[in-house]
Amino acid sequence: MATGASGDTLKLIGRTIAGKYAVESVVGEGGFATVYRATHLIWKRPVALKVFKALTDFSDQDRQKLLDEFIQEGALLADLSARTAAIVQARDIGTLEVEGKPGIPYMVLEWLEGETLEATLANEKARGLPLRSAAEAVHLLDPAGEALALAHRKGIAHRDIKPGNIFVLGDARGEATVKLLDFGIAKVVSDAQKMAGSFTKTAGQVTSFTPAYGAPEQFSRAQGSTGPWTDVFAMALIVVEVLTGREALEGDDFLQLAVSSGNAERRPTPRALGATVSDPVEAVLAKAVSVKPADRWQTGADFWNALRLAVAMAPMRGMTDTSPSPAVPGGSVPGAQLAGAPPIASGATVPQFEALHTGPATAPSVSRSATSIDGAPASSKAGLFAALGVGALVAVAGGAYVFGSRGGAASASVASAVPTVPPTVPPTVPPTVPPTVPVASGAPSASAVIVPMTCPDGMIPIPGGSFFMGSDEGLPFEKPAHQVSLQPFCIDRFEVAVERYRACSESGRCKRAGTTNDWANITDKERKAFDPLCNVRDPDARARHPINCVDWEMADKFCREQGGRLPTEAEWEFAARGPDGRKYPWGDDDPAAGHLNACGKECVAWGLKNGIEEKGMYDADDGFPNTAPVGSFPKGASRYGVEDVVGNVWEWTADWYGDYGKDEQTAPKGPASGDEKVIRGGAWNGSYASWVRPTFRYKDAPTKRGYGIGFRCAK
Repeated sequence: MATGASGDTLKLIGRTIAGKYAVESVVGEGGFATVYRATHLIWKRPVALKVFKALTDFSDQDRQKLLDEFIQEGALLADLSARTAAIVQARDIGTLEVEGKPGIPYMVLEWLEGETLEATLANEKARGLPLRSAAEAVHLLDPAGEALALAHRKGIAHRDIKPGNIFVLGDARGEATVKLLDFGIAKVVSDAQKMAGSFTKTAGQVTSFTPAYGAPEQFSRAQGSTGPWTDVFAMALIVVEVLTGREALEGDDFLQLAVSSGNAERRPTPRALGATVSDPVEAVLAKAVSVKPADRWQTGADFWNALRLAVAMAPMRGMTDTSPSPAVPGGSVPGAQLAGAPPIASGATVPQFEALHTGPATAPSVSRSATSIDGAPASSKAGLFAALGVGALVAVAGGAYVFGSRGGAASASVASAVPTVPPTVPPTVPPTVPPTVPVASGAPSASAVIVPMTCPDGMIPIPGGSFFMGSDEGLPFEKPAHQVSLQPFCIDRFEVAVERYRACSESGRCKRAGTTNDWANITDKERKAFDPLCNVRDPDARARHPINCVDWEMADKFCREQGGRLPTEAEWEFAARGPDGRKYPWGDDDPAAGHLNACGKECVAWGLKNGIEEKGMYDADDGFPNTAPVGSFPKGASRYGVEDVVGNVWEWTADWYGDYGKDEQTAPKGPASGDEKVIRGGAWNGSYASWVRPTFRYKDAPTKRGYGIGFRCAK
């Protein structure tokens, strides 16, 4: 590791910065920044001074643009580090003159005594220590997981998660904690790259990610945009490395790593690398390293809570910030899951989603870090460098990508951009991740034994977590958006079908479903048109259609006979929408015939034939003039895999209807009494896209039996 004056290319040793930081030695140097040890002359304490030397290579105009962005990223880091001790603490920010050029930015960060996770793992391997269990790995990395969740919640993605950017304080086999380094730096590096020009034409630029932990979209933009899901991929690779003692991606150069990252035939899961883990742990990590960004957990909270549940730890609690994440630039975030289990029970496959944004492929430079800081052997230990880590950011010259790996230097000539990595088929999900049930009263939450709870066949586990229920942009009865926290629960994957309800009624445990519609002031014309649509009239042909023409009491009774209950309004919305603020279960794209069974050409034609005016939601034929068999629209599944959650039939919920308030709530159940029950989700004759937003609320008398209302159960 470069120390003392030997690595002082900026000639700062001996200088006092801002009148209070006496620069003493170099502790790390990379292609983008140099980290110094300095002493705060007033506090008499060591600090890490990180100087972003790459900005010396830009014109005054470009340097000012990057400086403005650097200041913004520094402010984000300061805000994050003030909210959690698991992110390196930002102390100060400023500019100095380097090589006669003013305005070169620096950050002052807390001084850390310890070593990177990369060095820790290398040292443990050299000492022959046993590998960690999944629970031990999650325990070690837990602060980093929670820090990542908080950052994503604030709308900040890291984009260069790697063992070299996780710093271990204390005994990694005993009492230790970890901190995340380098937040915000990857974005500044990336923008500096764009400003400098393409890699094949401009030498001396540095990569903004580490290929050994790179997600497919970082190697090829044709796979989609980067974002929180990119961090999830890298964090999962780190977990796999801790479990297996080896890097998860195979390859010794940029192209080999790109192929490994996007190889649909071989995903870097623990079992693929020979580790023995439980089905839930394998399933959570398999989802996290999906090739398509949309098939992964979409945020750190989604992923880390799911992994905690998989090892029988309680979900994350007490995050220091509760504000919603800003909208993800560029559009929707399909396929996400908050802190929960894989979406499909009993070995079914994860629903496919379209990949996120596409664009021309680019070839970032290689930076496979093998050092605790640039130039330092992995086994080195430093009293270091808080520094947002320097990372092994290396130069690209003459079109050849050269980097240092754990096995030594390697190089590969690259004649053109990296080819698009083939798309993946989502993996089959093993048995579901068990949500947890509450521990006994009075037991200490940090050490209590969590009893796993698995969902019955046909149900999907929905994780505990928080989200903003309702919408500030919707109709008055959808407002205001207010924060709600829920415990884990199970919910039916599909709406209750005729065959299932009929089995209960024929056993004498449930009332028979209605064969006619019954609501106040129903007309003869309506009876003539809608009574034939009560699906129990043709129980064989419509066995897989949702049961309808049942009132609230009948729905409630059925669910209780199954050992469950109707979902609360909050549970229904969370299962349909998740925590990320999406407009529809599948994302932000407008409803289309492939998403759901709503009113298309076929519905309008049915209305004309039967003297009922129906307005089409979309100008297409979805194949079903009235109800459809459950599960007919898998592309419209929610992030958790709940299907037909909008369209087909409205669904009874447990709650009486009442106006929303602004206050945060935990497991709300609506008013204690009322005249109307909440129904959610829209039906096959839905005419407006707003009707099938998961935030849209409607209400009906609990005695109503209608062609357009069914239900699903929760537990």
